[in-house]
Amino acid sequence: MLRAKRRGNPLRNDDADISDQAYEKIRRILKTLAGFQLLGYKDACIKRRISARIRAAGCASAMEYTDLLLKNRSEPAQLIKTLTIHVSKFFRNQDTFNKLRDEIFPVLFSHCMREGRESLNIQSIGCAGGEEPYSLALILRDSFAHEIARVKVAIHAMDVDEEVLRVAAEASYEPDRIEEAPPAIKERFFTFRDGKYRLNPEIRNMVSFRCQDMLRPVPLECCDLILCRNVLIYFERGHQEALLKRFAASLRTGGVLVLGKSENLMGEVRELFQTICPVERIYRKR
Repeated sequence: MLRAKRRGNPLRNDDADISDQAYEKIRRILKTLAGFQLLGYKDACIKRRISARIRAAGCASAMEYTDLLLKNRSEPAQLIKTLTIHVSKFFRNQDTFNKLRDEIFPVLFSHCMREGRESLNIQSIGCAGGEEPYSLALILRDSFAHEIARVKVAIHAMDVDEEVLRVAAEASYEPDRIEEAPPAIKERFFTFRDGKYRLNPEIRNMVSFRCQDMLRPVPLECCDLILCRNVLIYFERGHQEALLKRFAASLRTGGVLVLGKSENLMGEVRELFQTICPVERIYRKR
């Protein structure tokens, strides 16, 4: 990998070192070379991550780093990975998954069957390495085998990082990524080989992945359940509200939205949902 030669003191751990001019240039480069749009993300958060990548690339300044972005074809992808990094685990925040298993899924299946529908559609937004959507698939296979034999379940997972989606599709994980999975599920659905846990095909085949930037106004499929945990926190308020409106528009009446522990409904969107569990940030569309 091409690296810029260090000159003088390395960039300090401070997003203030990235001038508006350098930030705007980096934004234009990412949009032109990689189609990645920085507008809508919180500047302070993004600048901190850019600073981290500048240091890792060995550049002495933000402007020097812009030259590296233009010269090194792999660097834009490396920067995007740094900007969108979202390390997760299977069954992260176990109480949320327990709530889905014990209260949410039984109601959703009941609605499907009562309405005569043959499918249940689930969306996992910002899925990173696939731990979240696969955790949902594991719950369904382990606890709702009878229901999924009658109702076809489609789990669609999306993220902005193509590389992390390739990792998700491989479904092979370091031991620490599944340490919160129930032992019985780990034994039944994973195979340990060469130091990693490989998810069995019956679970892998329940999830489909696609690359999508959620800041682009692409319509979402009509769905019954949306999980978007710890994604909104990276966006400015206006984009948070716009995304929540899109979720409300795509959810069926009675559909469920799950946010991260530090995220909340806001603005007029609050009127469209009923709070099911304020602690786990679970809401039902009115």
